[in-house]
Amino acid sequence: MNFVASILLTCLMVIPMSTLHDFTIETIDGKQRNLSEYSGKVVLVVNVASFCGYTKQYATLEELYQRYNKQGLVILGIPANDFGAQEPGTNDEIAAFCSTKYNVTFPMFGKMVVKGSEKSPLYAWLTSGGGNAQLTGEVGWNFEKFLIGKNGAVISRYKSNVEPLSSQLTAAIEAALAAK
Repeated sequence: MNFVASILLTCLMVIPMSTLHDFTIETIDGKQRNLSEYSGKVVLVVNVASFCGYTKQYATLEELYQRYNKQGLVILGIPANDFGAQEPGTNDEIAAFCSTKYNVTFPMFGKMVVKGSEKSPLYAWLTSGGGNAQLTGEVGWNFEKFLIGKNGAVISRYKSNVEPLSSQLTAAIEAALAAK
């Protein structure tokens, strides 16, 4: 670990991120995006992969995004290669795959580590439950979903086999969108 990374990690341990809005991460095209841009919106964070049995969820995630985006839902696709090397591509390759195969229009971000000792600060926060002990634990596989409220707090978490258009997830999204 280099000196700058060491200082950053020390700062993160001293000043823990308390909401999604405290993070800045890289978009799939290499720009920095402050997630405070999503303050007041409901956010679904999903670790995605191009060569997974759940990859078809890109289509239903896009449908979910189209259904609820105007009401305030944002989906953040986070490519990860942590499970069976099912996302080996570069960010450019992933972006091309998502746009040509699934017509993805929701925000996509740069590939990051979502489990283990090298996981990104965002996923360290998400898997800590964001202060909710019932939501803690490592990501189990690709397409695990974290629902974040308008205030940036983790509301709930859904395993990979929970379909994006399932009544369980859409009911939680609708409740989060209706919350003040």
